[in-house]
Amino acid sequence: MSITAEQRQLIRESAGYCCEYCRVTQGDRFSRFQIDHIVPIKHGGSDDIENLCLACLKCNSFKGPNVAALDPVTGEATKLYNPRQQQWDDHFQVNPDATLTGTSPEGRATIIVLRINDVSRVKQRRVAMVLGEYPCEKA
Repeated sequence: MSITAEQRQLIRESAGYCCEYCRVTQGDRFSRFQIDHIVPIKHGGSDDIENLCLACLKCNSFKGPNVAALDPVTGEATKLYNPRQQQWDDHFQVNPDATLTGTSPEGRATIIVLRINDVSRVKQRRVAMVLGEYPCEKA
């Protein structure tokens, strides 16, 4: 199976052209955001729309085939945030310095695995925040 052009466009539009993990906007970037398999094919995921989301290059590359990680607070295994089954605001908080805080085990694990608070990524979000372009909101 493969993802159709129609599926790609539907995912982009439903995400509001926002990364569904870190909430940066695709904007006028030269490279398009990628369609991520929330549960990778190798772990039994499918090309069905409910298993696909829009992800920036950094989030998608750091996520890779991961579906779970250890919560840094409890040390217990937890699934990563699933944008099709969970609400972003229930798992993440945007801080004034453009870092993100995980407010649930899934949010905390996702921030670690996707390296969402790496210095360069926070700097990018801080600039976007000053310009009024962060966090990107779904339409």
